[in-house]
Amino acid sequence: MKLSHINRRSFLQFSAATAAAFLVPGGALPVQAGTWSHGLSVFGDLKYPADFTSFDYVNPEAPVGGKIAMTAPSWGYNQNPQTFNTFNTFILKGDAPPRMERCFDSLMIRAYDEPDAVYGLVAESAMVSEDGNFVTFKIRPEARFHDGSVLNAEDVVFSLMTLKEKGHPIISQSIKEMVSATAPDEHTVTVAFSGNHSRQLPLLIATLPIFSKNYYTRYNFEASTLTPPLSSGPYMVGRYEIGRYIEYKKVENYWAKDLPVTKGHHNFEIIRLDFFRDRQATFEAFKKGRLTFHEEFSSKTWATEYNFPALTEGRVVKKEFAIRLPSGAQGWFLNTRKEKFANPKVREALGYAFDFEWSNSALFYDLYTRTQSFFENSEMKAVGQPSEAELALLEPFKKDLPPEVFGEAITQPISNGSGQDRKLLREASLLLKEAGYYRRGEQLVGPDGKQLVMEFLSNSPAFERIVLPYVKNLRLLGIEASFRVVDPAQFQKRVDDFDYDIVGHRFALTPTLGPSIRNFWTSSAAETFGSYNLSGIKVPAVDDLVEKALNASSREEMITAARALDRVLRAGFYWVPQWFKAFHTVAVWDMFGIPNDMPAYDFPVETTWWVDSEKAARIGKES
Repeated sequence: MKLSHINRRSFLQFSAATAAAFLVPGGALPVQAGTWSHGLSVFGDLKYPADFTSFDYVNPEAPVGGKIAMTAPSWGYNQNPQTFNTFNTFILKGDAPPRMERCFDSLMIRAYDEPDAVYGLVAESAMVSEDGNFVTFKIRPEARFHDGSVLNAEDVVFSLMTLKEKGHPIISQSIKEMVSATAPDEHTVTVAFSGNHSRQLPLLIATLPIFSKNYYTRYNFEASTLTPPLSSGPYMVGRYEIGRYIEYKKVENYWAKDLPVTKGHHNFEIIRLDFFRDRQATFEAFKKGRLTFHEEFSSKTWATEYNFPALTEGRVVKKEFAIRLPSGAQGWFLNTRKEKFANPKVREALGYAFDFEWSNSALFYDLYTRTQSFFENSEMKAVGQPSEAELALLEPFKKDLPPEVFGEAITQPISNGSGQDRKLLREASLLLKEAGYYRRGEQLVGPDGKQLVMEFLSNSPAFERIVLPYVKNLRLLGIEASFRVVDPAQFQKRVDDFDYDIVGHRFALTPTLGPSIRNFWTSSAAETFGSYNLSGIKVPAVDDLVEKALNASSREEMITAARALDRVLRAGFYWVPQWFKAFHTVAVWDMFGIPNDMPAYDFPVETTWWVDSEKAARIGKES
């Protein structure tokens, strides 16, 4: 069972994984400062040479055509998988359809078989200054927008400065240490940084969307609008019906279609996204063939409901793909901006009331493993006692941190699997008593004389079967807990405004941490509406460790800082961790070609798969 904004709000597409170790004196030098390079990398040399013809994980001979129809398994920015009312996805206002980013090119593009490398798209090359405070991009003269107009350096400058001033907070906050972007000539862009910027920022800049400056002299960038924007990417908005479906149509004469970074990509003529308010309706649409790709996030459905005729006949097949990325931080996040969650003992007590072992057995068919870490399924996860290197980062904050930070990494209690473990509930009661709460009849009353009341906010009734047993245990403690479902637009507005008690989310991170992590955990993000610091964490040690991770001069230093950060976050009990599985569970109508080697650092179905016309004909599907 997957919650709401999974890697969806992770800022993954334009983000965080890509950076440049060579920007910091004393760091690794995979690319020499002061020289032009076709790509940029963080910790190590580039895998692909300047004359590479395509990435290894694509089929450069893949046929182009056909359609994939699906619901969005991931999304970002202001995108909403259940409805849409605007095509402007790079601002906070409105609900945009997922995948609008497919319409926009960027200076460079990620390689998904490397943890932290990008290669030239609009920019044919880049050069970093000796001091790391400037990066210059050389723009390809052939770059074009969809109306045929030239995409030049002024458009890049306009885009970067507009995103810094008016873009979605996830972008604007991440690039605030970008001082300026200038265009010495129509094919050159120079970006200046403050000197206090993270090592990853220049690469984040390289992967941001590029807009037409001329177009936005006629249209307001900050407007929520259903006018499809002028863009330059491999797809453009095609047919759509507001709130029901959108089709992204492949651009026939896409200017970059023969570049090495796009060869073997964008093979579908149409990428169609359908919108449903209900999980069961989505599944029924897939069973009938209205959807042809479906990533399944319900363990119950995966275990018990894939027995419909199309599957037993072999026209639909189930597949599992290993996830080699960090599995991410999935849980119920507690809003510490509210006084009732200010005491960490209260927050810790709430964790004792959730019986994962019962849920996994009774609800999830033992498909999941308990999440423990904010960096689950990765080497950044803290385990056991802190190392000497971790302690060196933590010691300066010792007087302000709980002692648990300096011992065994916090792990979640293991229940007896009964669904109502009295021992764990007793531990919760003791913690609440230490926090100043006491029983008054059936009610748990706080120091203010009022019963402790909390609401789980959701945008889907599918989670009711999971939350209600948890609510039952909370009520045994005397807490008045409830589960509330609101419509998608209201849910997003309340999340953006931090108007909730408890909300379920998952944030999947990339193997190399980037500026977006400031939006998850830092003090400044806690007060920025639309940020992903859902718990409202404001801890100086966290702020410092985030910067240590971002400015690490080696992968080992980054891992050490991340482990120390993980210890502090886990000891703060800002969430009740949920669960994860280390593989994608996918069902498809058996009409697709799939590359032999899926890349380690993404699951790029829409960009690297294709329609196999012979397979499509065999199952009676149009290619």
